[in-house]
Amino acid sequence: MSHFLSSPSAQNPEARVTGALDSFRIETPSWGYADTGTRFGKYLQDAAAIDLGDKLADAGQAHAFTGCCPTVAVHVLWDFKPGEDPGAVAALAKKHGVAIGAINPNLFQDPMYKYGAFGNPKAEVRQAAVRHVVDSVELGKKIGSDLISLWFADGTNYPGQDDIRGRKHRFEEALRAAHAALAPSQTLLVEYKPFEPAFYQTDVADWGMAYLMAKKAGPQAKVLVDTGHHYVAQNIEQIVAWLLDEGMLGGFHFNDRRYADDDLTLGSIDPYQVFRIFHEILFHASETGKDAGISYVIDQSHNDKPKIEATIQTVCIAQELFAKAALVDHGKLRLLQREERQVEAEELLRRAFFTDVVPWLHAWRKAKGLAPEPLEAFRASGYAERAGKERAARRKALGLGLGGGGGYA
Repeated sequence: MSHFLSSPSAQNPEARVTGALDSFRIETPSWGYADTGTRFGKYLQDAAAIDLGDKLADAGQAHAFTGCCPTVAVHVLWDFKPGEDPGAVAALAKKHGVAIGAINPNLFQDPMYKYGAFGNPKAEVRQAAVRHVVDSVELGKKIGSDLISLWFADGTNYPGQDDIRGRKHRFEEALRAAHAALAPSQTLLVEYKPFEPAFYQTDVADWGMAYLMAKKAGPQAKVLVDTGHHYVAQNIEQIVAWLLDEGMLGGFHFNDRRYADDDLTLGSIDPYQVFRIFHEILFHASETGKDAGISYVIDQSHNDKPKIEATIQTVCIAQELFAKAALVDHGKLRLLQREERQVEAEELLRRAFFTDVVPWLHAWRKAKGLAPEPLEAFRASGYAERAGKERAARRKALGLGLGGGGGYA
Protein backbone atom coordinates (compact mmCIF):
# COMPACT_ATOMS: atom_id res chain seq x y z
CA MET A 1 0.00 0.00 0.00
CA SER A 2 1.16 3.56 -0.71
CA HIS A 3 1.68 6.14 2.01
CA PHE A 4 3.09 8.83 -0.28
CA LEU A 5 1.04 11.89 0.66
CA SER A 6 3.38 14.89 0.48
CA SER A 7 2.83 17.29 -2.40
CA PRO A 8 5.22 16.69 -5.33
CA SER A 9 5.23 20.40 -6.15
CA ALA A 10 7.04 21.07 -2.85
CA GLN A 11 9.92 18.65 -3.54
CA ASN A 12 12.77 18.30 -6.00
CA PRO A 13 12.45 15.44 -8.50
CA GLU A 14 14.83 13.06 -6.75
CA ALA A 15 13.04 13.60 -3.44
CA ARG A 16 9.71 12.87 -5.12
CA VAL A 17 11.05 9.60 -6.52
CA THR A 18 12.66 8.61 -3.22
CA GLY A 19 9.48 9.34 -1.28
CA ALA A 20 7.39 7.36 -3.73
CA LEU A 21 9.71 4.35 -3.69
CA ASP A 22 9.89 4.39 0.12
CA SER A 23 6.11 4.08 0.27
CA PHE A 24 5.52 1.62 -2.58
CA ARG A 25 4.76 -2.03 -1.82
CA ILE A 26 3.57 -4.62 -4.33
CA GLU A 27 2.43 -8.13 -3.43
CA THR A 28 3.58 -11.12 -5.44
CA PRO A 29 1.25 -14.09 -6.09
CA SER A 30 2.09 -17.61 -4.96
CA TRP A 31 0.71 -18.98 -8.23
CA GLY A 32 3.20 -16.88 -10.20
CA TYR A 33 6.03 -19.13 -8.99
CA ALA A 34 4.44 -22.44 -10.06
CA ASP A 35 4.10 -24.07 -13.46
CA THR A 36 1.39 -22.42 -15.52
CA GLY A 37 -0.01 -22.59 -19.02
CA THR A 38 -3.13 -22.20 -21.10
CA ARG A 39 -6.20 -24.30 -21.72
CA PHE A 40 -4.04 -26.17 -24.24
CA GLY A 41 -1.48 -27.29 -21.68
CA LYS A 42 1.19 -26.27 -19.21
CA TYR A 43 4.74 -25.22 -19.97
CA LEU A 44 6.98 -26.95 -17.46
CA GLN A 45 10.15 -25.64 -15.84
CA ASP A 46 12.62 -27.41 -13.56
CA ALA A 47 12.86 -24.42 -11.20
CA ALA A 48 9.09 -23.90 -10.85
CA ALA A 49 7.78 -24.22 -7.29
CA ILE A 50 6.38 -27.61 -6.27
CA ASP A 51 4.64 -26.60 -3.05
CA LEU A 52 3.92 -23.62 -0.82
CA GLY A 53 7.35 -23.87 0.79
CA ASP A 54 8.99 -23.40 -2.60
CA LYS A 55 6.66 -20.53 -3.44
CA LEU A 56 7.47 -18.69 -0.23
CA ALA A 57 11.19 -19.27 -0.74
CA ASP A 58 10.94 -17.86 -4.27
CA ALA A 59 8.89 -14.90 -3.07
CA GLY A 60 11.58 -14.26 -0.48
CA GLN A 61 14.10 -14.00 -3.31
CA ALA A 62 11.94 -11.51 -5.21
CA HIS A 63 11.65 -9.36 -2.09
CA ALA A 64 15.33 -9.67 -1.18
CA PHE A 65 16.44 -8.32 -4.56
CA THR A 66 13.79 -5.59 -4.99
CA GLY A 67 13.06 -4.50 -1.42
CA CYS A 68 9.40 -3.76 -2.13
CA CYS A 69 7.35 -6.98 -2.15
CA PRO A 70 7.18 -8.21 1.47
CA THR A 71 3.88 -10.12 1.17
CA VAL A 72 2.60 -13.07 -0.85
CA ALA A 73 -0.97 -13.55 -2.06
CA VAL A 74 -2.13 -17.14 -1.63
CA HIS A 75 -4.82 -19.32 -3.18
CA VAL A 76 -6.48 -21.48 -0.54
CA LEU A 77 -7.07 -24.56 -2.69
CA TRP A 78 -3.65 -24.50 -4.35
CA ASP A 79 -1.55 -23.55 -1.35
CA PHE A 80 -3.02 -25.04 1.84
CA LYS A 81 -3.27 -28.73 2.65
CA PRO A 82 -6.32 -29.92 4.64
CA GLY A 83 -5.68 -29.47 8.36
CA GLU A 84 -2.49 -27.46 7.80
CA ASP A 85 -1.46 -25.30 10.76
CA PRO A 86 -1.83 -21.62 9.75
CA GLY A 87 0.75 -20.64 12.36
CA ALA A 88 3.30 -22.94 10.77
CA VAL A 89 2.64 -21.37 7.35
CA ALA A 90 3.07 -17.86 8.80
CA ALA A 91 6.31 -18.96 10.44
CA LEU A 92 7.58 -20.47 7.18
CA ALA A 93 6.82 -17.24 5.34
CA LYS A 94 8.69 -15.26 7.99
CA LYS A 95 11.67 -17.60 7.65
CA HIS A 96 11.89 -16.58 4.00
CA GLY A 97 11.56 -12.86 4.77
CA VAL A 98 7.95 -12.40 3.70
CA ALA A 99 4.43 -12.58 5.15
CA ILE A 100 1.12 -13.94 3.88
CA GLY A 101 -0.95 -11.27 2.14
CA ALA A 102 -4.34 -11.56 0.46
CA ILE A 103 -6.28 -14.80 0.89
CA ASN A 104 -7.91 -15.95 -2.37
CA PRO A 105 -10.73 -18.49 -2.01
CA ASN A 106 -11.16 -20.83 -4.96
CA LEU A 107 -14.72 -20.51 -6.27
CA PHE A 108 -14.30 -21.80 -9.80
CA GLN A 109 -12.40 -25.08 -9.95
CA ASP A 110 -14.65 -27.59 -8.18
CA PRO A 111 -17.05 -29.43 -10.56
CA MET A 112 -20.01 -28.29 -8.42
CA TYR A 113 -19.31 -24.73 -9.64
CA LYS A 114 -20.19 -25.65 -13.24
CA TYR A 115 -23.16 -23.26 -13.08
CA GLY A 116 -21.62 -20.82 -10.63
CA ALA A 117 -20.75 -20.41 -6.96
CA PHE A 118 -22.59 -17.49 -5.34
CA GLY A 119 -24.94 -17.28 -8.33
CA ASN A 120 -25.61 -21.01 -8.60
CA PRO A 121 -29.30 -21.98 -8.80
CA LYS A 122 -28.77 -24.73 -6.19
CA ALA A 123 -28.88 -23.56 -2.57
CA GLU A 124 -26.52 -26.32 -1.44
CA VAL A 125 -23.81 -25.17 -3.86
CA ARG A 126 -24.16 -21.54 -2.76
CA GLN A 127 -23.96 -22.62 0.87
CA ALA A 128 -20.81 -24.64 0.18
CA ALA A 129 -19.26 -21.62 -1.58
CA VAL A 130 -20.09 -19.33 1.33
CA ARG A 131 -18.64 -21.86 3.79
CA HIS A 132 -15.41 -21.90 1.80
CA VAL A 133 -15.19 -18.10 1.88
CA VAL A 134 -15.95 -18.00 5.61
CA ASP A 135 -13.28 -20.67 6.17
CA SER A 136 -10.89 -18.45 4.17
CA VAL A 137 -11.82 -15.47 6.37
CA GLU A 138 -11.05 -17.56 9.47
CA LEU A 139 -7.76 -18.65 7.91
CA GLY A 140 -6.93 -14.99 7.35
CA LYS A 141 -7.59 -14.22 11.01
CA LYS A 142 -5.24 -16.99 12.11
CA ILE A 143 -2.50 -16.15 9.64
CA GLY A 144 -2.63 -12.37 9.98
CA SER A 145 -4.21 -11.49 6.62
CA ASP A 146 -6.64 -8.58 6.41
CA LEU A 147 -7.63 -9.08 2.77
CA ILE A 148 -10.05 -11.65 1.35
CA SER A 149 -10.01 -11.40 -2.43
CA LEU A 150 -13.01 -12.76 -4.38
CA TRP A 151 -13.10 -13.56 -8.08
CA PHE A 152 -15.99 -15.49 -9.58
CA ALA A 153 -16.34 -17.46 -12.79
CA ASP A 154 -20.12 -17.14 -12.36
CA GLY A 155 -22.32 -16.40 -15.34
CA THR A 156 -24.25 -18.09 -18.14
CA ASN A 157 -23.36 -19.09 -21.68
CA TYR A 158 -26.77 -18.94 -23.39
CA PRO A 159 -29.80 -16.65 -23.36
CA GLY A 160 -32.54 -17.98 -21.12
CA GLN A 161 -30.17 -20.33 -19.29
CA ASP A 162 -30.94 -18.73 -15.90
CA ASP A 163 -32.71 -15.76 -14.33
CA ILE A 164 -30.22 -12.87 -14.48
CA ARG A 165 -31.97 -10.89 -11.73
CA GLY A 166 -32.28 -14.03 -9.65
CA ARG A 167 -28.52 -14.60 -9.90
CA LYS A 168 -27.96 -11.00 -8.75
CA HIS A 169 -30.12 -11.57 -5.67
CA ARG A 170 -28.31 -14.82 -4.83
CA PHE A 171 -24.98 -13.00 -5.06
CA GLU A 172 -26.13 -10.26 -2.72
CA GLU A 173 -27.28 -12.75 -0.12
CA ALA A 174 -24.05 -14.79 -0.28
CA LEU A 175 -21.81 -11.70 -0.11
CA ARG A 176 -23.66 -10.43 2.97
CA ALA A 177 -23.09 -13.81 4.64
CA ALA A 178 -19.37 -13.69 3.82
CA HIS A 179 -19.07 -10.08 5.00
CA ALA A 180 -20.70 -10.97 8.34
CA ALA A 181 -17.75 -13.27 9.13
CA LEU A 182 -15.08 -10.55 8.74
CA ALA A 183 -12.99 -9.31 11.64
CA PRO A 184 -13.05 -5.51 12.08
CA SER A 185 -9.64 -5.19 10.42
CA GLN A 186 -10.49 -7.32 7.38
CA THR A 187 -11.63 -6.16 3.96
CA LEU A 188 -13.57 -8.13 1.35
CA LEU A 189 -12.42 -7.34 -2.19
CA VAL A 190 -14.89 -7.93 -5.03
CA GLU A 191 -13.27 -8.41 -8.43
CA TYR A 192 -15.01 -8.14 -11.81
CA LYS A 193 -14.49 -9.49 -15.32
CA PRO A 194 -16.52 -8.81 -18.49
CA PHE A 195 -16.37 -12.35 -19.91
CA GLU A 196 -14.65 -15.75 -19.63
CA PRO A 197 -15.37 -18.43 -18.72
CA ALA A 198 -19.01 -17.29 -19.05
CA PHE A 199 -19.65 -15.86 -22.52
CA TYR A 200 -23.29 -14.70 -22.50
CA GLN A 201 -23.41 -12.79 -19.24
CA THR A 202 -20.99 -12.61 -16.34
CA ASP A 203 -22.56 -12.03 -12.92
CA VAL A 204 -19.98 -9.41 -11.88
CA ALA A 205 -19.04 -8.03 -15.29
CA ASP A 206 -17.76 -4.51 -14.65
CA TRP A 207 -16.70 -2.00 -12.01
CA GLY A 208 -20.26 -0.69 -11.54
CA MET A 209 -21.59 -4.15 -10.78
CA ALA A 210 -18.68 -4.82 -8.42
CA TYR A 211 -19.32 -1.46 -6.73
CA LEU A 212 -23.00 -2.31 -6.19
CA MET A 213 -22.16 -5.81 -4.95
CA ALA A 214 -19.61 -4.42 -2.50
CA LYS A 215 -22.12 -1.87 -1.22
CA LYS A 216 -24.71 -4.61 -0.77
CA ALA A 217 -22.18 -6.81 1.05
CA GLY A 218 -21.38 -4.25 3.77
CA PRO A 219 -19.05 -1.41 4.80
CA GLN A 220 -15.89 -3.56 4.80
CA ALA A 221 -16.21 -4.52 1.13
CA LYS A 222 -14.46 -2.71 -1.72
CA VAL A 223 -13.73 -3.19 -5.41
CA LEU A 224 -10.66 -4.90 -6.83
CA VAL A 225 -9.53 -3.79 -10.30
CA ASP A 226 -7.68 -6.31 -12.48
CA THR A 227 -6.06 -4.31 -15.26
CA GLY A 228 -6.64 -7.18 -17.72
CA HIS A 229 -10.36 -7.44 -16.97
CA HIS A 230 -11.55 -4.73 -19.35
CA TYR A 231 -12.42 -4.35 -22.99
CA VAL A 232 -9.58 -2.83 -24.98
CA ALA A 233 -11.21 0.59 -25.39
CA GLN A 234 -12.10 1.11 -21.71
CA ASN A 235 -10.52 3.98 -19.80
CA ILE A 236 -9.20 2.18 -16.72
CA GLU A 237 -7.80 5.29 -15.06
CA GLN A 238 -11.25 6.90 -15.15
CA ILE A 239 -12.65 3.84 -13.36
CA VAL A 240 -9.83 4.18 -10.83
CA ALA A 241 -10.56 7.88 -10.33
CA TRP A 242 -14.27 7.27 -9.75
CA LEU A 243 -13.68 4.44 -7.29
CA LEU A 244 -11.11 6.55 -5.44
CA ASP A 245 -13.57 9.42 -5.18
CA GLU A 246 -16.20 7.06 -3.78
CA GLY A 247 -13.74 5.52 -1.29
CA MET A 248 -14.37 2.11 -2.88
CA LEU A 249 -11.02 1.20 -4.50
CA GLY A 250 -9.60 -1.63 -2.42
CA GLY A 251 -6.91 -3.14 -4.59
CA PHE A 252 -5.42 -4.08 -7.93
CA HIS A 253 -4.39 -7.20 -9.76
CA PHE A 254 -1.70 -5.85 -12.06
CA ASN A 255 -0.86 -7.34 -15.45
CA ASP A 256 -1.10 -6.29 -19.09
CA ARG A 257 -3.00 -7.53 -22.11
CA ARG A 258 -3.00 -7.22 -25.87
CA TYR A 259 -6.38 -8.77 -26.67
CA ALA A 260 -8.31 -9.67 -23.52
CA ASP A 261 -7.28 -11.14 -20.17
CA ASP A 262 -3.86 -12.23 -21.39
CA ASP A 263 -2.09 -11.84 -18.00
CA LEU A 264 1.04 -10.50 -19.67
CA THR A 265 3.90 -8.77 -17.85
CA LEU A 266 2.89 -5.42 -16.37
CA GLY A 267 3.70 -2.57 -18.74
CA SER A 268 4.82 -4.87 -21.55
CA ILE A 269 2.08 -3.63 -23.90
CA ASP A 270 0.96 -0.24 -22.56
CA PRO A 271 3.23 1.20 -19.85
CA TYR A 272 1.66 4.65 -20.30
CA GLN A 273 -1.66 3.26 -19.09
CA VAL A 274 -0.07 1.94 -15.89
CA PHE A 275 1.59 5.34 -15.42
CA ARG A 276 -1.79 7.09 -15.84
CA ILE A 277 -3.36 4.79 -13.25
CA PHE A 278 -0.58 5.52 -10.76
CA HIS A 279 -0.94 9.23 -11.53
CA GLU A 280 -4.64 9.20 -10.64
CA ILE A 281 -3.85 7.46 -7.34
CA LEU A 282 -1.12 9.93 -6.39
CA PHE A 283 -3.17 12.91 -7.61
CA HIS A 284 -6.06 11.80 -5.39
CA ALA A 285 -3.71 11.40 -2.41
CA SER A 286 -2.25 14.86 -2.98
CA GLU A 287 -5.68 16.44 -3.40
CA THR A 288 -7.27 14.82 -0.34
CA GLY A 289 -4.29 14.32 1.94
CA LYS A 290 -5.56 10.78 2.52
CA ASP A 291 -4.06 7.39 1.80
CA ALA A 292 -6.64 5.27 -0.01
CA GLY A 293 -5.18 2.09 1.52
CA ILE A 294 -4.87 0.33 -1.83
CA SER A 295 -3.40 -3.17 -2.07
CA TYR A 296 -1.19 -3.64 -5.12
CA VAL A 297 -0.93 -7.29 -6.22
CA ILE A 298 0.64 -8.85 -9.31
CA ASP A 299 -1.60 -11.33 -11.14
CA GLN A 300 0.25 -12.71 -14.14
CA SER A 301 0.67 -16.08 -15.76
CA HIS A 302 4.36 -16.46 -16.52
CA ASN A 303 3.74 -19.28 -18.98
CA ASP A 304 7.14 -19.39 -20.64
CA LYS A 305 9.23 -16.90 -18.67
CA PRO A 306 11.42 -18.02 -15.76
CA LYS A 307 9.17 -17.49 -12.73
CA ILE A 308 11.32 -15.45 -10.36
CA GLU A 309 12.93 -13.46 -13.17
CA ALA A 310 9.48 -12.55 -14.51
CA THR A 311 8.39 -11.46 -11.04
CA ILE A 312 11.48 -9.32 -10.44
CA GLN A 313 11.10 -7.79 -13.90
CA THR A 314 7.48 -6.90 -13.12
CA VAL A 315 8.29 -5.39 -9.74
CA CYS A 316 11.04 -3.24 -11.26
CA ILE A 317 8.67 -2.03 -13.99
CA ALA A 318 6.07 -1.16 -11.34
CA GLN A 319 8.64 0.75 -9.30
CA GLU A 320 9.79 2.68 -12.35
CA LEU A 321 6.27 3.64 -13.44
CA PHE A 322 5.24 4.60 -9.89
CA ALA A 323 8.35 6.78 -9.63
CA LYS A 324 7.52 8.47 -12.94
CA ALA A 325 3.97 9.18 -11.78
CA ALA A 326 5.38 10.78 -8.61
CA LEU A 327 7.14 13.40 -10.78
CA VAL A 328 3.88 15.05 -11.87
CA ASP A 329 3.63 18.50 -10.27
CA HIS A 330 0.06 18.45 -8.94
CA GLY A 331 -0.03 22.13 -8.09
CA LYS A 332 0.99 23.10 -11.60
CA LEU A 333 -1.41 20.54 -13.08
CA ARG A 334 -4.35 21.98 -11.13
CA LEU A 335 -3.47 25.47 -12.36
CA LEU A 336 -3.25 24.33 -16.00
CA GLN A 337 -6.56 22.52 -15.69
CA ARG A 338 -8.31 25.56 -14.19
CA GLU A 339 -6.97 27.75 -16.99
CA GLU A 340 -8.00 25.16 -19.63
CA ARG A 341 -4.46 24.90 -20.99
CA GLN A 342 -5.00 21.37 -22.21
CA VAL A 343 -1.86 20.93 -24.32
CA GLU A 344 0.39 22.05 -21.48
CA ALA A 345 -1.49 19.86 -18.99
CA GLU A 346 -1.02 16.82 -21.22
CA GLU A 347 2.63 17.68 -21.77
CA LEU A 348 3.14 17.85 -18.00
CA LEU A 349 2.12 14.18 -17.78
CA ARG A 350 4.07 13.18 -20.88
CA ARG A 351 7.28 14.79 -19.64
CA ALA A 352 6.99 12.91 -16.35
CA PHE A 353 6.37 9.65 -18.19
CA PHE A 354 9.39 10.06 -20.47
CA THR A 355 11.74 11.11 -17.66
CA ASP A 356 14.56 8.64 -17.07
CA VAL A 357 14.17 7.70 -13.40
CA VAL A 358 16.62 4.78 -13.51
CA PRO A 359 19.55 6.73 -11.94
CA TRP A 360 17.30 7.65 -8.99
CA LEU A 361 16.11 4.04 -8.74
CA HIS A 362 19.73 2.92 -8.61
CA ALA A 363 20.52 5.46 -5.90
CA TRP A 364 17.48 4.40 -3.87
CA ARG A 365 18.47 0.73 -4.10
CA LYS A 366 22.07 1.41 -3.11
CA ALA A 367 20.84 3.38 -0.09
CA LYS A 368 18.77 0.33 0.91
CA GLY A 369 21.72 -2.03 0.51
CA LEU A 370 20.28 -3.51 -2.70
CA ALA A 371 21.94 -4.14 -6.06
CA PRO A 372 21.19 -1.35 -8.57
CA GLU A 373 19.92 -3.92 -11.11
CA PRO A 374 17.89 -6.58 -9.23
CA LEU A 375 17.44 -8.88 -12.21
CA GLU A 376 21.16 -9.05 -12.94
CA ALA A 377 21.94 -9.60 -9.27
CA PHE A 378 19.41 -12.41 -9.01
CA ARG A 379 20.83 -14.15 -12.07
CA ALA A 380 24.35 -13.86 -10.65
CA SER A 381 23.22 -15.44 -7.38
CA GLY A 382 22.71 -18.84 -9.00
CA TYR A 383 19.50 -19.44 -7.02
CA ALA A 384 17.43 -20.49 -10.06
CA GLU A 385 19.99 -23.09 -11.16
CA ARG A 386 20.27 -24.54 -7.65
CA ALA A 387 16.50 -24.62 -7.23
CA GLY A 388 16.07 -26.25 -10.63
CA LYS A 389 18.44 -29.10 -9.80
CA GLU A 390 17.02 -29.65 -6.33
CA ARG A 391 13.39 -29.55 -7.48
CA ALA A 392 13.96 -31.76 -10.49
CA ALA A 393 15.48 -34.39 -8.17
CA ARG A 394 12.62 -33.97 -5.69
CA ARG A 395 10.00 -34.37 -8.43
CA LYS A 396 11.71 -37.54 -9.59
CA ALA A 397 11.74 -38.90 -6.04
CA LEU A 398 8.06 -38.02 -5.62
CA GLY A 399 7.15 -39.51 -8.98
CA LEU A 400 5.92 -36.17 -10.29
CA GLY A 401 8.12 -35.94 -13.34
CA LEU A 402 9.19 -32.57 -14.74
CA GLY A 403 7.25 -29.52 -13.68
CA GLY A 404 4.57 -30.81 -11.32
CA GLY A 405 2.89 -28.70 -8.68
CA GLY A 406 -0.07 -26.95 -10.24
CA GLY A 407 -0.55 -23.34 -11.08
CA TYR A 408 -2.77 -20.66 -12.55
CA ALA A 409 -4.07 -21.43 -16.01
